[in-house]
Amino acid sequence: MLVLVGSLVVLSCVLGGYLLAHGHILALWQPCELMIIGGGSIGAFLSANPSKIVKEALRSIVALFKGPKYRKQDYVDLLALLYDLFGVIRKQGLLGLESHIEDPQASPVFSAYPRLVKEHDLIEFITDCLRLMVGGNMNPHELEQLLEVELETHQHEAEAPALAVLKMADALPGFGIVAAVLGIVTTMSQLGGDTSQIGEHIAGALVGTFLGILLCYGFVGPLGAAMESRVHEDGRAFECVKVALLASLRGYNPKVSVEFARKTLSPQTRPNFQDFEEHLKGARAGAPA
Repeated sequence: MLVLVGSLVVLSCVLGGYLLAHGHILALWQPCELMIIGGGSIGAFLSANPSKIVKEALRSIVALFKGPKYRKQDYVDLLALLYDLFGVIRKQGLLGLESHIEDPQASPVFSAYPRLVKEHDLIEFITDCLRLMVGGNMNPHELEQLLEVELETHQHEAEAPALAVLKMADALPGFGIVAAVLGIVTTMSQLGGDTSQIGEHIAGALVGTFLGILLCYGFVGPLGAAMESRVHEDGRAFECVKVALLASLRGYNPKVSVEFARKTLSPQTRPNFQDFEEHLKGARAGAPA
């Protein structure tokens, strides 16, 4: 929602200031300039990126208007899921996790959190890490190094659409200059004609430069930055899982391991200790006797 509000503020202030300076709004309507800048930048975007990045970029833009991917309740569920998994380890040992991690959809532990089960990347990250703990005989230091590499790879792939949009934003002023130069070429061909028409062509050329810069710094650039920020925010769920698993492997009890993980979350989305305790009490109360 803030992306939309910010774009409206940019548009309102720029056009409002122009009108207050006695500008004519129709002078900014230059369809040919928009076609050159918009079409050129979109074409360059398609040429520079594989189809996977293009599709992910479109999905990420749509996701910005839907709100955060993980909300406070999702983090409560994630912490509770980790707590339940650590409870299985404590009662049955690491081998007790095999049936759960091989088929999370059928696992009573995972299926208790249907919203999280739909997050395939997150569930796959959890099960892969647990699989290493079960069969890898790894110490916490070795597992931490491996998880750091995996998180770095995941972060790099998740950031790719945002970086592609930011590169597209960087290209917009250049296409604005292209539109302006073509407008000057048209103007030069009109020399010796009606002076008013020459003035209109020059104005149109200047509008091309204006549009390229405005689209870059007022719309597409901030959009790419918002996508990048969202990637970092969504990545906290993976960091949360990593910290919890390492704490468990170091021998901490389930509640302390989950508390380590809770501390990695941002204050805006972090559930407080009471929220988590109430969630666990409710789960125990609803469990079959």
